[in-house]
Amino acid sequence: MAEYRKPGRLLAVGNLLIRLLNRLGLSPQGAQTLAVVGRKTGRVISTPVNPLALDGERYLVAPRGDTHWARNLRAGGRAELRLGRCTEQISAVEVPIADRPPIISAYLKRWGNVTREHFGASSNTPGEEELARLAARTPVFRIERPK
Repeated sequence: MAEYRKPGRLLAVGNLLIRLLNRLGLSPQGAQTLAVVGRKTGRVISTPVNPLALDGERYLVAPRGDTHWARNLRAGGRAELRLGRCTEQISAVEVPIADRPPIISAYLKRWGNVTREHFGASSNTPGEEELARLAARTPVFRIERPK
């Protein structure tokens, strides 16, 4: 079952800094800003994400679990990825739990140095058992072009 890990103050400040850099067209370690419509408020909510390219597909992974952006994306299925003046309209389909472990593994190898604690992972290269545990609590979405 997916859980939610509330961000601390340091993460909130870091996310603000990354969003500001993204507005300037700068992408620290590949970060972009995800803009998704709130499922309850209808307002656009923006948060930094690290889109992962893997085997010809792109994914969004929610290291802190069932976050607001993940729930909003699940509910609406559409969002925007922003970097500077570039905006990409996307659709997103949630990846089944059984298919998540290799995606989470690749994500940890790429960004584990800054996201491992958000996952609650013991290392940047967890074993199969730990990946199965992480897959059950970590929403993963495949990015698609809107239909």
